[in-house]
Amino acid sequence: MDDDLDAVLSAVGPRLRALRRERETTLSALAEATGISVSTLSRLESGQRRPTLELLLPLARAHGVQIDDLVRAPQTGDPRVHMRPVSRHGMTMIPLTRRAGGVQAYKLIIPTRRAVPEPKSHEGYEWLYVLDGELRLVLGDQDLVLHPGEAAEFDTRVPHWFGSTGARAAEVLSLFGRQGERAHLRARGAG
Repeated sequence: MDDDLDAVLSAVGPRLRALRRERETTLSALAEATGISVSTLSRLESGQRRPTLELLLPLARAHGVQIDDLVRAPQTGDPRVHMRPVSRHGMTMIPLTRRAGGVQAYKLIIPTRRAVPEPKSHEGYEWLYVLDGELRLVLGDQDLVLHPGEAAEFDTRVPHWFGSTGARAAEVLSLFGRQGERAHLRARGAG
């Protein structure tokens, strides 16, 4: 394991130098931006100084990259998520999250069927995004049809029901918070 760590850490210096040159930044400009001395930066780039978290954090911030991009540590474990589909109420639910509590993500596959809506209510908050097909959503006194690319969000204490309406199954991404947690979407500005 020590050999792996040494290999990862020894590759950081050349990566830092290449990134600085790619951004056409001088050592002194980088020193000013990070608060790290020019001599320390030079020793880091040449491999004469071992990188530490205290040095890598300000460097990642100054270059606008993640620390992982500076370190490029090998992947640990199997990154694949193996979730088991569950069938409920005639639909297939594929869990996309595995942590307990908080907002849960699911892919729903809802087959086409002629069903009479039976709205129900329960604690929580739901966000639906249609990936494929058409989704009929009955929410309180509203009766809506959502198409691919459309989303709806609602408090699940309002009586609701949804099903596929169309020639094929509806595929839907669902974010659900049992305690009423809402999905928080953030957008980064272009500047």
